[in-house]
Amino acid sequence: MCQGVTSGNRLEIYAVTEAVVAGSLVVAGLNVIAAVLGASAWYWSPLGAATAARSAAGRVAAGFWVMLRVGQGSVLTLAVAVGSLAAAGNYSSEHLFYLYALVPLAVGFVAEQLRVTSAQTILDQRGLENAAAVGDLPESEQHVVVAEIVRREIGVMALSALVVAFLALRAASTAHGF
Repeated sequence: MCQGVTSGNRLEIYAVTEAVVAGSLVVAGLNVIAAVLGASAWYWSPLGAATAARSAAGRVAAGFWVMLRVGQGSVLTLAVAVGSLAAAGNYSSEHLFYLYALVPLAVGFVAEQLRVTSAQTILDQRGLENAAAVGDLPESEQHVVVAEIVRREIGVMALSALVVAFLALRAASTAHGF
């Protein structure tokens, strides 16, 4: 009875499919960049490094956090676009596509939760009760503890960006028949 937004023309279906594939590839690309920056920042962490190397590593880490948030924003944008298409009556003929397109939201949420617990894990490993106990340490030791926490957070989030990139590539490969 109601055909929705499109006429069912094969060219329209092809154009929508191409747009979804392109969006998925953009999401994958942005998250690969974040993962590579994160791996670099994690590997070249400032633990015991010279001041010059520490500032270079700091710039890479800052770039990582920016790219990570851009990648997460692209995941949300893709999810909204896919949801809008579904609400308009344009469905993928491959239902696995929705799993690959929407699971990255869950991956990002779980990774953020793991990032939050990173600090407590480092504190527990060092026998420190809470963040206030770090303040009782000598300043050089405080810097080491903070660097370990940041390094762990970067590692967790870089891995999540890599998983999201893989899922976005799978979404692109299963986006058919919109």
